Amino acid sequence: MLKPILAILLLGSLVANGQQAQSSLTDQDYSKAASFLGPNLSKYIDRSFVRPNWIDGSDFWYRVLTEKGSEYVLVEAKEGKRRPAFDQEKLAQALSKQTGAAIDGDNLPFRQIHFSEDKKMLSFIYNGQDWRYDIKNSQLGSRAIPMLKGQNASRKVGQKEPGVLSPDKTKEAFIRDYNLWIRSRVDGRETQLTFDGIKDFGYSTDNAGWVHSDRAILAWSPDSKKIATYKQDQRNVNDMYLVSTNVGAPKLQSWKYELPGDTAIFKIHRCIVYVDQPKVVMLQVPADPRRSTLSDNISDRGRMNDVYWSEDGSRLAFVSTSRDHKIEKVRMADAATGAVREVFQETVPTQFESGWDAVNWRYLDKTKEIVWFSERDNYGHLYLYDATDGKLKNQITKGSYVVTELLKVDNKNRTLYFMACGLEKKNPYFAQLCSIKMDGSDFKVLTPETGNHTITLSPDGHYFVDAYSQPDIAPVTLLRSLDGKKTTPLEAANIERLKATGWQPVTPVTVKAADGKTDLYGLLYLPTHLDPNKKYPIIDYIYPGPQGGSVGSWSFTPSRGDHQSLAELGFIVLQLEGSSNPLRTKSFHDMSYGHMATNTLPDQIAAIRQLAAERPYIDTNEVGIWGHSGGGFATAAAMFKYPDFFKVGIAESGNHDNRNYEADWGERYNGLVSHSDYAAQANERYASQLKGKLLLVHGLMDDNVPPSNTMLVVEALEKAGKDFDLIVFPNSRHGYGVYSNYMMRRRWDYFVRNLAGKQPPKEFKIEYKRDPRN
Repeated sequence: MLKPILAILLLGSLVANGQQAQSSLTDQDYSKAASFLGPNLSKYIDRSFVRPNWIDGSDFWYRVLTEKGSEYVLVEAKEGKRRPAFDQEKLAQALSKQTGAAIDGDNLPFRQIHFSEDKKMLSFIYNGQDWRYDIKNSQLGSRAIPMLKGQNASRKVGQKEPGVLSPDKTKEAFIRDYNLWIRSRVDGRETQLTFDGIKDFGYSTDNAGWVHSDRAILAWSPDSKKIATYKQDQRNVNDMYLVSTNVGAPKLQSWKYELPGDTAIFKIHRCIVYVDQPKVVMLQVPADPRRSTLSDNISDRGRMNDVYWSEDGSRLAFVSTSRDHKIEKVRMADAATGAVREVFQETVPTQFESGWDAVNWRYLDKTKEIVWFSERDNYGHLYLYDATDGKLKNQITKGSYVVTELLKVDNKNRTLYFMACGLEKKNPYFAQLCSIKMDGSDFKVLTPETGNHTITLSPDGHYFVDAYSQPDIAPVTLLRSLDGKKTTPLEAANIERLKATGWQPVTPVTVKAADGKTDLYGLLYLPTHLDPNKKYPIIDYIYPGPQGGSVGSWSFTPSRGDHQSLAELGFIVLQLEGSSNPLRTKSFHDMSYGHMATNTLPDQIAAIRQLAAERPYIDTNEVGIWGHSGGGFATAAAMFKYPDFFKVGIAESGNHDNRNYEADWGERYNGLVSHSDYAAQANERYASQLKGKLLLVHGLMDDNVPPSNTMLVVEALEKAGKDFDLIVFPNSRHGYGVYSNYMMRRRWDYFVRNLAGKQPPKEFKIEYKRDPRN
């Protein structure tokens, strides 16, 4: 009897060991997953990503990466010529001879490259030295002027105030001690323009609460003699506080931050500041909320939105946006007197926006007209108004598509050039360049190829570089004349080396929304080792917007975040553009207006069930979800409100209670507190319903979404006696900075352990392999 018993024990031990092996992932598994991150894949893509560097009005050069290294290409648009910008091997030899270093012509170590307008002279920086190269005669020389690290030629060494350059490039405006100053770029002389700015009531202030900096927000007049700006009153606005974690006394950070329902919000008193003989002309109009037709606040990437000067600088056209973004007042100001004339007004029941990529209205000074963007017919279209009497002249664009960005106005030929979504049948998010006459005639699609088109206009406006691709199809780049005619092929991306690594393209999917009728579009990530006879947990990556969506760009990229990496660890991953996201109809975008806590979750659930019906390898009993910021808000809501569907969630930096997040975003998409039940939408209210595994994450120095948002959920979970997990980054902002890879690894671990039921390797370190061509 002893031998059979030993055999049974031995067999049991082998089975147990086999089960243990199958239930654990190794460093090698994680290394393979990490190999699918963007920085580790980009080195396998050749002849892609053309970025034109304009030499003059239409000619440009670009650097393209190849299997060997890189090539420098010169394009002469008028002649339709594409050729090598110079003999790279000759230059490498000359530079090697001058410096004694071995330099490869395919990997020239250049920085700050410039071509002369005649394309005969090349200048560049190498080893901190300024070099000149005569291309025709292959002669190299050094000006022997070492570059000072961190020095900017436009300001004196040690000067800190960031400046806004004037159109004539002779001066820059900046803020000092709450007042507006200018600095000459000729002799460095500084002149104070305003004198009554004080703390919390200063000029050109760049503070919207969630974004704040020391830069000046303003708009120069075309003649560089006046500045359109404002004096921002934030004296009674509540303060936001953050406290550093360090040895010794903590450092307190405080700044003004408005919240939904606050009595006092940021108010801007508009003004014109004269530069040559400094004086301030206040516009005769009530102070506006710091809002924009484009986005939450009047500043966009440092530029002042919704202001246009007349060509002679005598008038300023601008738009005043109401606190709730429902009322837009188009106004005209006299720069000399400050008198303001009402031109026309648009009022909407939900929230107004003038586009998504850029402000889409224009003041046409020569013809005294205004091109206006509106969604009044359920699509985003352009309209033409008379700027003298405010009367509508005609609708310019119309149809089942959306104008996303007005790129160029050709006044002479009465033609508009704009990007549009919805014209491509395959995917309504694919953008194309179009043109149309201002009377609504002669509509043309200038980029007809299927795909998402990215356009770069030449400075003279006669040509454009067009790169088009799809999420699963690599880009082709062309130079076209403005009428859309193909002129010069530039590059067709080669991804053969990428495919050789085992990489596979993402899978575009189309499903029905929760209403059973509306088409939704998304991307599905499958393991490269997919076994269709197995069951795989599915992870839903979510960003509900409503100012954006989960997918983001619909152009080709070899990797999107760590979605494919998670797939390699044994999951299916979904990105879905839910209803309530932009770039479709107005009614589509407004589906969650007033109740943002919907978070597109019914659409996400409907999509996962449909995909599982089509693909039996998707296990709807094991569903995970994660997201950052608004996606963190959506993730916790999913875990609390749909606890039997979503089993594991990771909520990063979520705005879980929009009463604790900045006013201009919440009041735009949710309405004023008096008209929307913010309390009913707060995640902490539903924390007691948690059943699955939830990881909460936040940076304690997050100046975008204050960490109190996550702490409210933490406290509610503790009160309810619920188990949960928490990661904090004591001195990190919204995106975790240097700890982002650590967070990525912890994300992998959490899903592997709790959704796949396997043991991750201990403390794996995610690393990137540098592209040798860069």
